[in-house]
Amino acid sequence: MDMTKESCRYFVEVLASNAPTPGGGGAAALVGAVGTALGNMVGSLTVGKKKYAGVEGEIIALKARCDSLQTQLLDQVEADAVGFEPLAKAYGIPKDDPTRDAVLEEATMAACAVPMKIMELCCQALDAIAVFAEKGSRLAVSDAGCGAVCVKAALQAASLNVFINTKTLKNRQAAEEMNAKCLDMLARYGQLADGIFETVKAGFFQ
Repeated sequence: MDMTKESCRYFVEVLASNAPTPGGGGAAALVGAVGTALGNMVGSLTVGKKKYAGVEGEIIALKARCDSLQTQLLDQVEADAVGFEPLAKAYGIPKDDPTRDAVLEEATMAACAVPMKIMELCCQALDAIAVFAEKGSRLAVSDAGCGAVCVKAALQAASLNVFINTKTLKNRQAAEEMNAKCLDMLARYGQLADGIFETVKAGFFQ
């Protein structure tokens, strides 16, 4: 079942249940899409306004980019559920099965792929939101700030879904490489998101 085609209420109900999916990864993807859409809304409210004619081309191109990012993030909700299935099955293999360790290792590696992808998409979204916050309609700048906050939350949430899996990997080199990449994204783009928020907030007290 593609949970993104269900109602928001149903999604939340299933999220709160004991169903294995959606979980943190799927929730992160959805929140990331919502945050991206908030930034994109600023673009929608900017295009066509005489005051912003000088940046209209840039904003239109950025909106198209965010349309794609929103779709890709929503796609990760189902992708995360699909990616988790082999891992859930691997944990069910009897501990005395000689194939268990190898199957579990492979499934754990695969389970890292989607949250890593979510993080990468969130980073791209924050780059776009930074431009919307700087050049978009001042009447909607709060939405750019809200978008940055949501996407940062998605970025952080997705990272935890990587770290819980890299912790158990036997291949420590692969684990540390993924951890380093995640930590770098968290540092750089967490700072960018905080900067957007603080700049937007400060503008209301000038």
